[in-house]
Amino acid sequence: MAFKSIVRELREMKEGIGNISRRGVERKHWRHRTSRSHIVPDVIMSELIEQSQWANLPPELLLDIVRRVEESETSWPARAVVVSCAAVCKSWRDITKEIVKTPEECGRLTFPISLKQPGPRESPIQCFIKRDITTSVYRLYFGLTPSEDENDKLLLAAKKIRRATRTDFVISLVAEDFSRASNTYVGKLRSNFLGTKFTIYDSQPPVDASVHQNSCSSRRFHAKQVHPRVPTCNYSVASISYELNVLRTRGPRRMNCFMRSIPVSSVQEGGTAPTPISFLQSVDDKSSPPTVSKGKEALKDLYSPSLSSSPVATQHSREPLVLKNKAPRWHEQLQCWCLNFKGRVTVASVKNFQLVAAVDPSHNIPAAEQEKVILQFGKIGKDIFTMDYRYPLSAFQAFAICLSSFDTKPACE
Repeated sequence: MAFKSIVRELREMKEGIGNISRRGVERKHWRHRTSRSHIVPDVIMSELIEQSQWANLPPELLLDIVRRVEESETSWPARAVVVSCAAVCKSWRDITKEIVKTPEECGRLTFPISLKQPGPRESPIQCFIKRDITTSVYRLYFGLTPSEDENDKLLLAAKKIRRATRTDFVISLVAEDFSRASNTYVGKLRSNFLGTKFTIYDSQPPVDASVHQNSCSSRRFHAKQVHPRVPTCNYSVASISYELNVLRTRGPRRMNCFMRSIPVSSVQEGGTAPTPISFLQSVDDKSSPPTVSKGKEALKDLYSPSLSSSPVATQHSREPLVLKNKAPRWHEQLQCWCLNFKGRVTVASVKNFQLVAAVDPSHNIPAAEQEKVILQFGKIGKDIFTMDYRYPLSAFQAFAICLSSFDTKPACE
């Protein structure tokens, strides 16, 4: 059967599920669907899965079909077919999750959890950011540049909220809902009064127990006000610091990023960074944040194996990764500071930067790894900016760091 026929059957089945759900059957237990237009009771879902001809496919045939679809649909929007395969039923979802690899391995962004997984080690994932000044909304899209038909794949969105003593950037999976009580909320960026220091908060707890203990966790809202499946805490996973330059005598902005959830060993050969495999889906309303001993056990199924099993696990493996901006060079003819963005940045701006690893000589990290650009951000047009990131940063972390560049910093430039 051709792939187009398979996709057509999947869409028809999905429409059939929607028609049944709209007729409405009252049950005590309800389950949220991916579509916001309706919800389907667990009882109806189980009946539909049992009756579906797709759910009864032999495992070998099902594995071959999903693998062929995954290999053929390499980019968005066609890659939405892979996500549709995972939405058919439980057996399809298990097979699809087994076949789809992390961005580190394949360089692709498929499921929402991919946005919190580290990018590829070699070639970076290229994205761009659109800024809407009137609504103070920033949208992160996948791709090189905006398309003419505006059919770009939205990855993340952030809304800038000014307060009396700080500025918050609330980050969500969608551009229509920035409520911290929503299941689309993924984290936030918070600044100090001067806009020189920022803290990145993640809705998911960090993988390492020691980092989890030291991370500052705070309640997003009262736990009883929302669905119990929605996490209720924020976890401080990174901080950004801009050096003061009141006299404006030291050139462009200088920044340092302290990635508390990423060990410095991740940039070494054979080093690994925390890689979550699913979102946290349940929260005990009456419980406090887990302790160190309980943290590892509770998060064991959410993340990849512990960093201690890595061959480069040493006394430095628990030290956080520090990123610094790559020093620009002064161009005598142009009379300006320059960086080599390899054609990805075309407009001069104080916001443009490249981040590299700032490591101590005792870590024995090769010079080539220290010079490798992990994140670069720059302007290409009016309210359009490029963002390219690679391992060990995730799209969420890279986006949060870039958002700090949009805040006003009168004491840094």
